[in-house]
Amino acid sequence: MTSMRSDLQRIATQAMRDGGLEPELSAAALAETRALGPGLGPADPQVRDLRGLLWASIDNDDSRDLDQLTVAEALPDGTTRIAVAIADVDAKVALGSALDQHARANTTSVYTDARIFPMLPERLSTDLTSLNEGQERLAVVIEMRVTDDGQVTGGELSRAVVVNRAKLAYNGVAAWLEGNAAAPAKVAAVAGLGDNLRLQDRVAQALRARRQQRGALELETLEPRAVFDGDAVTDLALDRQNRAKQLIEDFMVAANVTTAGFLARAGFPSMRRVLRSPERWQRIVELAALHGGHLPGEPDARALSAFLSERRRADPDRFPDVSLAVVKLLGRGEYAVETPGAGATEHFGLAVRDYTHSTAPNRRYPDLITQRLVKAALAHRPPPYATGDLGALAAHCTAAEDVAAKVERRVRKSAAALLLRSRVGETFDAFVTGASAKGTWVRLTAPPVEGRVLHGFEGLDVGDRVSVKLDRTDVERGFIDFSLKR
Repeated sequence: MTSMRSDLQRIATQAMRDGGLEPELSAAALAETRALGPGLGPADPQVRDLRGLLWASIDNDDSRDLDQLTVAEALPDGTTRIAVAIADVDAKVALGSALDQHARANTTSVYTDARIFPMLPERLSTDLTSLNEGQERLAVVIEMRVTDDGQVTGGELSRAVVVNRAKLAYNGVAAWLEGNAAAPAKVAAVAGLGDNLRLQDRVAQALRARRQQRGALELETLEPRAVFDGDAVTDLALDRQNRAKQLIEDFMVAANVTTAGFLARAGFPSMRRVLRSPERWQRIVELAALHGGHLPGEPDARALSAFLSERRRADPDRFPDVSLAVVKLLGRGEYAVETPGAGATEHFGLAVRDYTHSTAPNRRYPDLITQRLVKAALAHRPPPYATGDLGALAAHCTAAEDVAAKVERRVRKSAAALLLRSRVGETFDAFVTGASAKGTWVRLTAPPVEGRVLHGFEGLDVGDRVSVKLDRTDVERGFIDFSLKR
């Protein structure tokens, strides 16, 4: 009899293949990986020495593919310099190589409960191109000046050698920043790091407040993760938002906007991340009304942001349910090419324009594309991609990202089906997360499992609260089927 973990691993691998993704590296990519050596390569006068700064990484407890480091410096004029170091993946993954072709095929690392399918082999993403603690690494550094009220007044990009002084985890840093625990041991062990992180936190909060004033959406969705006891699925755990996650998110948003501006000033085309105004705005208006809110008839990010902030304050426990409904109605983001002189693209959810993806090149192919464009601009070379090729890559990355999300969701559903298969016939409280011609879906309040309503779904819409009976589970296909209880 196979274990639950191995069943999920098999399901994940097949889901990758069914979606046209490549679960395994080619022989050529493996050979290139073996041939790669450690070290920084030949000396380059354009590469700055920034090893002496108090760089640190903050990521998930179990993350090994470290893409970014951050550090802050208070300046005499009262502003703060925030520097973000991004792993120079391009230094090891040549454009057109077998490794590049594999990354281009999948476009992203796929994180499932049973198995991770890294975009790049682990020898790269968790070693040679990961900003590991105590290791000298090449990086692209994005430096920004930020005022006390969260305005970014300047930005510069460069190449540098950096060293991660402390590998930190979100939960430990957040508990300390929020006053619920002592500083993590690695923070206390590095002189000045605690003060630097508190400065970073203050700046991040200012950046966030300013974006929210412009209409950035304060969303929190819950992604259940399978908990294993040995090889058996015993529970589903939720990753919640916290102060440290917000710090990194705020800096990455600012860094991505700064990078997009740098490429525009250089006269380079770029790949932007876009979330257009929601087509289902009227349903968002109706959803707000169900919770006592009022939104205008036309899409208005500031009004929606204010409503979400009020809901978080009024009912923090159920706020993720409202967030999920809004996320479903907003639609998915996509990649689009921006050419020099064209009108700026928008990202409705972040309330920013001129936004790219540049901060996770170990995990996302669009970020590696952006990194190559940045390095060419810094070296005063022509863009390494023609505009037409970038357009095709943007469409491919959007499609492959959607497939990757479906793979991750498929495995989550199979894990949930494993957990619930002994509870067929029970009744659960739930809310509607999707309603269209393709079907109606609900998520249970506890455990946080999503499934399809096959009977009694007529008239339901996103955000409605319902009671459902579990009719059946199908682990192989990741199906969890409910009927509505009247």
